[in-house]
Amino acid sequence: MITSDLRSKIMRSVSRKNTKPEIIVRSLLHSLGFRFRLHQKSLPGSPDIVLAKYKTAIFVHGCFWHRHPGCRYASTPKTRQEFWLPKFEANVTRDAKKEAQLIELGWRVLVIWECETRLLTQLEDRLKQELLGIDSLRGS
Repeated sequence: MITSDLRSKIMRSVSRKNTKPEIIVRSLLHSLGFRFRLHQKSLPGSPDIVLAKYKTAIFVHGCFWHRHPGCRYASTPKTRQEFWLPKFEANVTRDAKKEAQLIELGWRVLVIWECETRLLTQLEDRLKQELLGIDSLRGS
């Protein structure tokens, strides 16, 4: 069993930017020829990756923190559920609100889940499929 202090230390160490899944997505996008900006604070939700030229915002969500539906990595801690459940609900609500705001501003929004970055070929295929219309606009 993990002590409360150790769990707090572990949770504090979780990075918000430049996570391994985010770097994987950036690397794949770069290899596909896309150029982008990171963590655009001027946009709602400060998207992880912004393809400004194509008005596309990409969020790379951790399955645990953002509650990936049906994902085995979106487990709920057994202790302190009175803390965790409202926290998770607030995250999901905030994500939906920021996505809606971006769409209202005319942005296209893609959500890449952390578990998707474990299967590189499928992720690359998804990115190609999702960005195909944009890619044809680029004349590639």
